[in-house]
Amino acid sequence: MGLDADVRGFFDSITHEWIEKFVSHRVGDQRILRLIHKWLKAGVSEDGQWSSTVVGTPQGATISPLLGNVYLHYVLDLWVEAWRKRHARGEVYIVRYADDFAMGFQYRDDAEAFQHAFEQRMQKFGLELNTEKTRLIEFGRFAMEDREKRGEGKPETFDFLGFTHFCARRRKDGRFVVRRTTIAKRLQMKVKKVAKELKRRRHDAVADQGRWLRSVVRGYFNYHAVPGNIEALGRFRKLVTRAWLRSLRKRSHKARGLTWVRMRKFEATWLPRARILHPYPNQRLCVNYPR
Repeated sequence: MGLDADVRGFFDSITHEWIEKFVSHRVGDQRILRLIHKWLKAGVSEDGQWSSTVVGTPQGATISPLLGNVYLHYVLDLWVEAWRKRHARGEVYIVRYADDFAMGFQYRDDAEAFQHAFEQRMQKFGLELNTEKTRLIEFGRFAMEDREKRGEGKPETFDFLGFTHFCARRRKDGRFVVRRTTIAKRLQMKVKKVAKELKRRRHDAVADQGRWLRSVVRGYFNYHAVPGNIEALGRFRKLVTRAWLRSLRKRSHKARGLTWVRMRKFEATWLPRARILHPYPNQRLCVNYPR
């Protein structure tokens, strides 16, 4: 079983008293504690009117992600470790990034018991689970077999950190594997942003546009080029090329005759080819230390 969870309005719901208490567990310098207190009480200025803040962290402040991680470290991370040892009947896993986290449970009853206990714990610290984004799903190496026996379809998928995760089998030996592919909506949104920026840069030199697009595509690949995601990478490169062609054709009447043959040359010159850059998770931590 899997638990795909999200905390509703996390950064706007952090309780000042609790976060200051959590920080004071590890920080003894009163000057730092006073500075954090001032950050939390900085308030909000809208239309020239200042209003105080009772809960939440300052919007846009560089310290907000740090304080948010400290808050969830005590509210969630340490508590999950203790709950797993005391109450779980099987294995329990958690992966968290900021206020988004995903969990895996060996047994359904463990997942249901954890969700109920976690909702109560959230209320204690002024937080609330986003019921629209939080759900229990049948996921994992046994989910495919169990659903096939019941005559049901493929296991459910979930989105996490920009990827849609789904159950699959390896072509070579048929073993279970978790596949990741770029979330379709986010890919389309990124292409629209690129097209909008190309419109602004329409009359720049082709070489300047190419250098900019190269940095965009390379940056996109640096994050999304995970094993099993090659098709999404190729689709992104193709859509960017198509948006670039549309933009170039609108430069002038003569540019309308720009053909795909010439455009392929621009693509090959400036846009990196789609290839996997990240290793599989079981290989990432294989480090050989010299003796």
